[in-house]
Amino acid sequence: MEKTLYIVRCGEVALKGMNKPYFERILIERVRKAIKDFDGAEAKWIEGLMFVRVSAAVPEDDVIGKCVRVFGVASVSPAIETGKDIDEIGEVAAKFMSKITEKEGIKTFKVKGKRADKSYKIQSPEIGRIVGGIILKECKELSVDVHKPDCTLVVDVRREGTYIFTDKVRGVGGLPLGTNGRGMVLMSGGIDSPVAAFMMAKRGMTIEAVHFHSYPYTSQRAQKKVEDIVKVLAGYMGTIKMHVINILPIQEQIVQNCPEDENTLLVRRFMMRIAEKIAEKNKGMMLITGENLGQVASQTAEALVVTDSVVNMPVMRPLIAMDKVEIMDKAAEIGTYEISIQPYEDCCTVFLPKHPVTKPKLERIERSEEALDINALVEAAVLSEEIIEIRP
Repeated sequence: MEKTLYIVRCGEVALKGMNKPYFERILIERVRKAIKDFDGAEAKWIEGLMFVRVSAAVPEDDVIGKCVRVFGVASVSPAIETGKDIDEIGEVAAKFMSKITEKEGIKTFKVKGKRADKSYKIQSPEIGRIVGGIILKECKELSVDVHKPDCTLVVDVRREGTYIFTDKVRGVGGLPLGTNGRGMVLMSGGIDSPVAAFMMAKRGMTIEAVHFHSYPYTSQRAQKKVEDIVKVLAGYMGTIKMHVINILPIQEQIVQNCPEDENTLLVRRFMMRIAEKIAEKNKGMMLITGENLGQVASQTAEALVVTDSVVNMPVMRPLIAMDKVEIMDKAAEIGTYEISIQPYEDCCTVFLPKHPVTKPKLERIERSEEALDINALVEAAVLSEEIIEIRP
């Protein structure tokens, strides 16, 4: 079976010390899982690079699309391989350049020689000069531009052979999923929480989600919107377990028994309690939220302190210092933005106070909660949990 070669670079993993083999093992497992449905798929490490081979019949964009979405992958390059004879390298490089020139309309190029095999007698600059000369001879329509070329051809001479490539398609980077514990993200239908989940997964954390709704005040379509968002994230993370909780009974108790201006914050404290319980049951180490300092009344510094006081588990807020435009740009980049802006209400819009408290005092909030049977409400919510597994 004829196969196409792809060079996969691992970025941050390469900087690891004694535990580098562990990260490399997890990363190659993730890449193998991503490409497993392609004919002839295989992947192996050689001298710090991952070499992926897939049947030549599989479209290049499909293979690259799968690889670049694996956390830990810094970049991917379609490549061709040949021997180490410099004339042979030049001939193969010229044929390669001829194909991409015809396809992409390239007029200028330069060759960057790399000599990873230090025993190779020809040094890097000379490799570039010799191969460039052969390409100029064979491809009359091309000219050299060392400053702003249309194309940079890399010739990488390594111990086992020579690899020739041009493009480096950027990957998501970060650390391989599963190398940094498990977290529970409070997933709304908004822009922020999917980005927070993505950013923590990029640091190697396995993600589960808890979603709160207020049916029938919120619609089934609102929950479907969240499922669609999580499905996009599953394209990066694999199957994601989503825990669905109807928080309406708690909201109704708060409205009936507590000051109106505290409604949002009190509901938020219940969400944190419930999320912690679910995380503990599922071996979660921390909670993750999409909160951003000062964005809304429940996200002031004072409000966040009050919110965190009800849980013992660490709360990660990867978006805390980002501005909204940065978050929106990231949401667009990962593919969740267009779903997040669909106009379906979430539970946070139910019983929304006209003038929410922005600088709450913990003592006052705790006094308000004395009117509620907190343990019973939390336990009932946890028992009503529905679990949905969302696959890519």
